[in-house]
Amino acid sequence: MQRIQLTLNQWVIERAKISLHALSLSKMLEKLYGGSKTIPPHAKRVVSLPKTMKPVHHIKIKSKMTVSELVKEMESTNVVGSGRLGKAVSILEQMIKDKDCIIFLGIAGAMVPSGMREIMLDILESRYIDVFVTTGANLTHDLAESLGFSHYQGDENADDTGLYKRGLVRMYDSLMPAKVYEKMEDFFEKNWKYFESCTNIKKFLWTIGKLTPKRSLLKICYEKKIPVFCPAISDSGIGLMVWGRLAKGRRINVNAFDDMKEIIDIAWTCRKAGVIYLGGGVPKNYIQQSMQFSKGAYYGIQITTDREEYGGSSGAKLKEGISWGKLKERARYIDVSCDVTIALPLMWAAVKERIRIS
Repeated sequence: MQRIQLTLNQWVIERAKISLHALSLSKMLEKLYGGSKTIPPHAKRVVSLPKTMKPVHHIKIKSKMTVSELVKEMESTNVVGSGRLGKAVSILEQMIKDKDCIIFLGIAGAMVPSGMREIMLDILESRYIDVFVTTGANLTHDLAESLGFSHYQGDENADDTGLYKRGLVRMYDSLMPAKVYEKMEDFFEKNWKYFESCTNIKKFLWTIGKLTPKRSLLKICYEKKIPVFCPAISDSGIGLMVWGRLAKGRRINVNAFDDMKEIIDIAWTCRKAGVIYLGGGVPKNYIQQSMQFSKGAYYGIQITTDREEYGGSSGAKLKEGISWGKLKERARYIDVSCDVTIALPLMWAAVKERIRIS
């Protein structure tokens, strides 16, 4: 009984200490900040909201709404990813409707293996793109499909040794038969005489397009006379095909630096320039360096998952280009941090609807 009483007394003392501590803390806060003991000091400030400040619009999904309507709802949030993607579509629409604007499109990444080929073909066929810059990898995968091959759905956790034995190569979860390269080798061997007179990369690529048996990125560029540039063409399956012919003693007169004169001339003479970057890499930087010889881009859209902190061109925000003279200070531009394979279908579908591209 004495032990219980002792324990009870200790409990009462401890509770009293806590109460005294709380009282001291409350008095201290009241002395420091005055007024209420329970409302945090920052919450008591009088907030004066600017008259121009708007509340965040919450996206409303309606039955049978179109892609354009959905994207407009996204834009109306005016914040974070959805707002930025919506703004990108509006800038693209304005860019296309501006008759004085020459549009430069740079595409990097595994766009053909990821199912974006038809969208890219459609974009080029619309004839709204004036200059196209891409990677050798994209052109290689596109040529593979034009030669009759397909890419296949795979698994990123696949047994890569097993894939190698079965003659399949993997790009994350997309697969392609290795036999593609045998068919490409036959294509270049058979048509080499047509490539020998090419003096720059653009003419070389147009020649591939002319000879391609089926619809392809390069065939559209050739037929519609869209200047197409691929500064790093040697870094690709197509580059390997050319090297193979050179190793056999064949000749080609392609001057890798000659294209720079043409793209700079386009940038220099255009009244307005608009840039679209799907991914970064060489295509983005090649266009960006030509913008230094322009009046600075009036419009800009960048879709990328790369980050800017590491100093590379791929992740650099478009705003950085102002310091180089690549982007006008008052340009209309947006950076969207998103997988291109998510953003591009939404963007192009919305724009097609708005400007009625068939």
